[in-house]
Amino acid sequence: MKPSDEDLKKAVDILIRQEIQGSINDYVDSKEETQQGGLGFIEEDELKLSVSQKEIEKIIKQYKKLKKSERSNLSHIKKLGDG
Repeated sequence: MKPSDEDLKKAVDILIRQEIQGSINDYVDSKEETQQGGLGFIEEDELKLSVSQKEIEKIIKQYKKLKKSERSNLSHIKKLGDG
């Protein structure tokens, strides 16, 4: 079954959030190490982020292009040649 544009947007949103969360976790870990060393930071309770709809649509367009090329006959021939 072919995923809809809405499903793709949700998947891209999840991936972006996961990547951001990884960066935040790394930051928090380094911050805790710094605080244990005696330096302090001002704490923020909330992080706000916005990703433009245009960028999400660009990612979806690239994804669809890759999937289309994977389904092409030339791609299948290349896969047979690799094995």
